[in-house]
Amino acid sequence: MTYKEIQLIYRDKYNSSIKTCWIADVKRKMGLPVRIAYNRKYDTPKYLCPEDKFEKIRDIIKQN
Repeated sequence: MTYKEIQLIYRDKYNSSIKTCWIADVKRKMGLPVRIAYNRKYDTPKYLCPEDKFEKIRDIIKQN
């Protein structure tokens, strides 16, 4: 499942948009493989997924 597909499902289901870096953060915490963005300047992620969106994104990823 691509990040774009996850964003579209989230938008259809919750009528809100999410950042791709939030999806990457959720995947990283789930132990799924995530590439480091080519434009990352620091060793740690700059934007972590907000707590209220974490469970929703994780459920979308788990469904597929």
